[in-house]
Amino acid sequence: MRIQIINGPNLNLLGIREPEIYGKRTWEDYLKVLRNRYPQIRIDYFQSNLEGEIINKIQEVGFDRDGIVLNAGAYTHTSVAILDAIRSVTTPTIEVHISNVQQREEFRRYSMISSGCMGVISGFGLDSYRLAVEAILTNNRTE
Repeated sequence: MRIQIINGPNLNLLGIREPEIYGKRTWEDYLKVLRNRYPQIRIDYFQSNLEGEIINKIQEVGFDRDGIVLNAGAYTHTSVAILDAIRSVTTPTIEVHISNVQQREEFRRYSMISSGCMGVISGFGLDSYRLAVEAILTNNRTE
């Protein structure tokens, strides 16, 4: 089984950026924990601050992975192009957010990409990624 995690803008600064919202743990540290928890799954990772690179990655992996875990960051609220990319591929995508976006600024409460995703997981810190992996595992077992 292969799962692709894609993180969008500013998520390369986890552990530094607004730790009161996003926590103090770095992405690299969390990814090691996630990979150790699921040794039977190949978990690939990609991060970009550029919308086009995120779209390119979705198109690149969107036909041969068992799932995509996508935290599009601020592009969640603005990108019809990322939505179109999600809808253009066959790999199911789960939208993930570290914080509970419904408790934040009004503009963060609307997602342009949710309608193309299998589901949305929000507000569980970095553990939102684990929950998304679990959802992909569960979905693949029931197919």
